[in-house]
This record gives sequence, C-alpha cells and structure tokens, in this order.
Amino acid sequence: MKVFMLGWEFPPYMSGGLGTACYGLTKGLDQVGVEVSFVLPMSVGQVTGQHVSLRTPATLVEKDRLGQRKTTTTTRYGSPSAGKVTEFEHLTMHVLPAIMQPYATPANFEEVLRKFQQQYQMPGVTPTEVSQVVEEIKARGGVAGPSGGGYGGDMLGQVRRYALLAVELAKHEDFDVVHAHDWMTYPAGLAVAAYTGKPLVIHVHSTEFDRSGEHVWQQVYDIERAGMHGAKRIICVSHWTKNIVVARYNVDPDKVEVVYNAVELPDGKDAFTPISRDEKIVLFLGRITMQKGPEYFLLAARKVIEKFQKVRFIIAGSGELITKLIEMAADLGIGRYVTFTGFLRGKDVDRVFRMADLYVMPSVSEPFGIAPLEAMIRNVPVIISKQSGVSEVLTHALKVDFWDVEEMANQILAVLRHPPLQRVLRQQGALELRKLSWRDSADRCREIYEDVAAR
Repeated sequence: MKVFMLGWEFPPYMSGGLGTACYGLTKGLDQVGVEVSFVLPMSVGQVTGQHVSLRTPATLVEKDRLGQRKTTTTTRYGSPSAGKVTEFEHLTMHVLPAIMQPYATPANFEEVLRKFQQQYQMPGVTPTEVSQVVEEIKARGGVAGPSGGGYGGDMLGQVRRYALLAVELAKHEDFDVVHAHDWMTYPAGLAVAAYTGKPLVIHVHSTEFDRSGEHVWQQVYDIERAGMHGAKRIICVSHWTKNIVVARYNVDPDKVEVVYNAVELPDGKDAFTPISRDEKIVLFLGRITMQKGPEYFLLAARKVIEKFQKVRFIIAGSGELITKLIEMAADLGIGRYVTFTGFLRGKDVDRVFRMADLYVMPSVSEPFGIAPLEAMIRNVPVIISKQSGVSEVLTHALKVDFWDVEEMANQILAVLRHPPLQRVLRQQGALELRKLSWRDSADRCREIYEDVAAR
C-alpha cells in the first residue's frame, strides 16, 4: 500500500500539534509496511529524525507564466554514514514552494517571507523566481483571516499554489490513496484525486468551529465542506470531532471513522522526574487563541491564588490573544504569579514539562489534544476540559467544563495540596498511556486505505 500524504507540518516545521500527529502516524504506518510520500509546503532543513530523507520533488515540472518549463532535483539530508538514508523505511519527504504559515500574524508575516526566501533554495529555481513569488504574495495584500483562526499572510493564495504543485508532483508518483491533513491541504487532495483517479481520505484534526466558534471564516468552512464531501472517507481524531463534522457539514456518519491520536512512550533510558522547588508550578502549554481557553486558565488562577500563594502559573505559547492575556493578568492583580514564556519548541518544551506539578488544558473546543498525553509521559498529572477528544480516552485525568472556573480552581488546589491524589494520577496515567499506540492508529488507517482502494 502506497500513500500520497499531504500535510503542512512535520517536525521541526511546527506551529501546533499537527506536526506531532503526522510524525507519530507516519512512524506507525512505516511499522505496518505502508509506504508514505509526505508532501510539505516549504523547505524545512533537517527534519526530525536524523536520517529522514528530505527531498525536493525530483520529477516536479512546473510551467511558469511564460510557458517555460523548469525542473528540480533531489536533495538529501541526514547522515549517509549511518547506513540508511531515512529513519522510516517507507517514508519519503517532499517539499513544495508554498508558504503555508497558519498562525502567522501581520506582525510576523514579513519574517515568514524572509525565512521562505532563505530556506527555499531548490536547484533549478533561481533567487529571482523566489523573489517573484514573494512579491506576488505581498501584492495580494498579506491579509490575515479572522482572529479566531489566526491565519496570516495570503493563506488562500498559498493553499491554491500548493494544490497546483501537488498535482504536478503526483504525476510522477506511484500511489494507491491520497491522504490530506486538515483544511489547507483539502484543495490539493481533491485536485490530486481528480487528476489521478485515486481515492481521497481526509484527516480532520480541527474544524473552523473549533478554531473560531460561531464566527467562522466562510471561505475556510467552504473548503472544509468541499473536502469532506469530495473524500471517499473521513478520519476524525475523536467522536467529539465526528459529531461536529456530521452536524455542521451535513456529512453521512457512515462515511466518518474515528482514529484516536497516540503518544510515543519513553524508551526508559531517561527517567522523567520533576525538578524540586518550593513553588508549585501549574502549566498551560498551547496556542494563545480562543479555542484553547487561556482566559479561563487565568480566571481559575486568581481563585487558586486567593487560597494558595506558593504557586506560579506558566503560560507557554504564542497567538493573537497574548497581549490581551498579559493585560488580563495585570487587571486581575495576579501578574507576579504568572509567567509568559512565548512559543517553546524541542528541549524547552521538555524542560517546562519536567518543571510542572500540574498541566491544565481548558480548551473551549479541542478535537483531540496531544499535549495532555505529552505531559503524562513526563509524569505530570493533568486537568482537561470535557470539551475535548482526549477526554474520551483518558480515565485517570481530572475533567472539568472549560467555563467552570470555580471547579477548575478546586481541582488545581486538590492536586497541589494532596500528594496522594497527585501520585495516583501519575501512576494510573502512566498505565493508561500504554493503551494508546501510533502503530494501532496506523493499523486502522491502513484498513481504511485498503477499503477505499478496493472500491
């Protein structure tokens, strides 16, 4: 089974949890013998996993506006001396010249453009041509989408460009199924499926209703709906998401499958132990957006501080609400108890998890939520909102309605004040994680691929 997979995140090119999910799923698919060609929208340098093969589309032929043809050649990253060119036997990486930066803001979009110019150094593409792409994007206005979605730059233009280039790449690939992750790749998935006649499977990690509430960006909603109705099968990361897809997009429930995300368990070489300190640390880690509910985290923090002062609340992440949140902490009079770290990645994420006594995910609408699993594998107890997909698979986690800040505060206090409760959550949570395997998720995806390919 060969899969042409379309995604806009893969470590280290990440701005949310999708990259983690794509990495885990492709690793699981590799283990069950599914060959994956993964198509990214821009050059990312060294991909996570020292020997992952990152190559530009070797047979990609693009006609420019003058009707001329240009080709690109293969570039490989990793250590040839290691005896293999990829970490995963069946995974090939492709990158395409599209700037799909979903959480860019007007303030940082210029930086995104500069990064694109620096990183996109594909053979056969001249600096002048790269500059022309950048100028076209600027000329379209670089208008950000609605604040709920947090989209930046000429996102829709880049989505269209990615779709066109994905079709060109698909002409030179051999595959059985197209698999598209989230709305930005649905047009590409539909286009590739239409051109090749291969079945399309889309993977819904989030919907516009999760990101923006009732104030959806109509163009994004239309793209999502077109992808859902054009696909042969829809994979949702939770029943929470499936219910939204069926109710809000008028999709036949028999067409929708639920495949939960998972987590990579530690290999036992490194023991995760909290750092000793007098001050208890309560962690929020995620995008600072309406969807993630950071305001409720602060409201609960104020109630905790009224009763327990040896505590610090860490907010790790970035997003369009960051300024509002800093002002809110000051207005609530809890500024000295709150630390904003900004966006973290790699070892810094691991470090902040190790420091935490408790992780809280107060999401307003969370299709799944991998971060609580990442906290649990680091021996950190978690409180999660009932409005999340991950709440469907976790038993040994405290759960609360995102809006119930009184109960959220009570749960935080209970964990901080009662070591036996903290110990039980840690021990039972570690056992519970063993039920969640990327290989099992990949096996279910493989069954879906085989089913749609046989029809």
